[in-house]
Amino acid sequence: SSGINAEYGVGTTSFDKLISTVTSASFLKELQSRGYTSLAAQIGRFHHPKPAGPDGFTIRCYAYSPSIQDDIAAADLVISHAGAGTALEVLRLGKPLIVVINEDLMGNHQTELADELVRGGHVFSATPRTLEAVFSGADPVKLKPFQKADPSVFREFLECVATS
Repeated sequence: SSGINAEYGVGTTSFDKLISTVTSASFLKELQSRGYTSLAAQIGRFHHPKPAGPDGFTIRCYAYSPSIQDDIAAADLVISHAGAGTALEVLRLGKPLIVVINEDLMGNHQTELADELVRGGHVFSATPRTLEAVFSGADPVKLKPFQKADPSVFREFLECVATS
């Protein structure tokens, strides 16, 4: 499709704070002010009315998809929960990514994953509260491509995090 497209997703979890932030009038206006023309929104179990975007801005919401790979491939920017599976899929496709940490999760390993990916220069990281400011200052050109080399390195990192 034409224009600049954003995608966001919550995976199979509930993350109402992220959805509420991304679909807020102020965030949608910020997306539009930076040239974005559409938002594909994978909203999981979120049951609120479909948000209305600014004039000339398209929003498509859906609950789940067996693979959101097509939407990710079409996106110019992905905003996602900081789940490992989604983050790796987005990075493998070479898309700029803002991971949003769900601070309400108990025993949350999303922070460790996000911190590691930020240290590598691969993603921007935010919480629902800081997302708009992070997005406003994010320059996707500054992100480093994620190396598609050895998957055991990531597996070892996850095992280390899970046992610490």
